[in-house]
Amino acid sequence: MRCPFCGCEDTQVKDSRPTEENSAIRRRRVCPDCAGRFTTFERVQLRELTVLKRSGRKVPFDRDKLVNSVTVALRKRPIEADRVERMVSGIVRQLEACGESEIASSMIGELVIDALRGLDPVAYVRFASVYRDFREAADFESVLGEIARDAIPHGDGELNGSTEAPAEPAESKPTRASKVKAPNAKTSDETH
Repeated sequence: MRCPFCGCEDTQVKDSRPTEENSAIRRRRVCPDCAGRFTTFERVQLRELTVLKRSGRKVPFDRDKLVNSVTVALRKRPIEADRVERMVSGIVRQLEACGESEIASSMIGELVIDALRGLDPVAYVRFASVYRDFREAADFESVLGEIARDAIPHGDGELNGSTEAPAEPAESKPTRASKVKAPNAKTSDETH
């Protein structure tokens, strides 16, 4: 493995271990020339995937490009890196399992959108705005409407599948504001 710092082709593996979901091997490497340390990942690739672009051009599938686009959508969002890695690995497994060696870029985009919808709504909107080429505010409104519809409880007032009526609010103690008498307001003694 070539050193990314000095270009030396003779690097040494110092540590190897499987990732959390055993889908890759993480190797910690060191360069004997510059003492630079870096990490590589070794993954199983079931088949060689080719992406068919909208223009008709064919390019090799690049997992790193997928990771980068998801990372951009998730920038400054509170999502752990391992969740992102599991999401990307799941998308790649779906692509490999579909049985085709040529994958339309639109299929990849829809898989990413579906995964982001479940992971983080802000990242979903960010990715959708680029992928679907939003041109005006109405485009954002429709996606935000989708998110709002997904968040609304289903059924007639049912929340989380419960059919019980909401509990009656407990009698509240009078607040300072409720004790304050409005000017020219009559008390109950004055009305009788």
